[in-house]
Amino acid sequence: MTAPFWKTKTLEAMTPAEWESLCDGCGKCCLSKLEDEDTGEIFWTSVGCRLFDAESCRCSDYANRLTRVPDCVGLTPQNVRTITWLPKTCAYRLIAEGHDLYWWHRLVSGSAATVHEAGISIQGRVKAKETDLAEPDDYFDYILDDEP
Repeated sequence: MTAPFWKTKTLEAMTPAEWESLCDGCGKCCLSKLEDEDTGEIFWTSVGCRLFDAESCRCSDYANRLTRVPDCVGLTPQNVRTITWLPKTCAYRLIAEGHDLYWWHRLVSGSAATVHEAGISIQGRVKAKETDLAEPDDYFDYILDDEP
């Protein structure tokens, strides 16, 4: 039996389809985060991107997200190694660090639903969209205690 691609290829060697399939659909990337300018500490919020569909935990316009949302970060093999706010459960981060995928990842379980069933995704936990907030300080009302 052949080993799965994520165990045999580097991130750079993956095809576009393999790369995209690594996304576990948790939606955590699509939450607004605040960074303390002095310490670099990241504070997670329950505010979703304006394009985030909180029910499906997917971007409603993935193909155009980088154009429509100027501060959207497109993940690449290079930047997943340096982005400090990638969740500890993120497949891109795990593979970059030499770890395997968790049992609930769709490539392992065979189902896109297991990320939600395992409680890893933010499905049902988004309290506002960024378009709902009137002032930048409003984000502070949605800070979470820990990484979701």
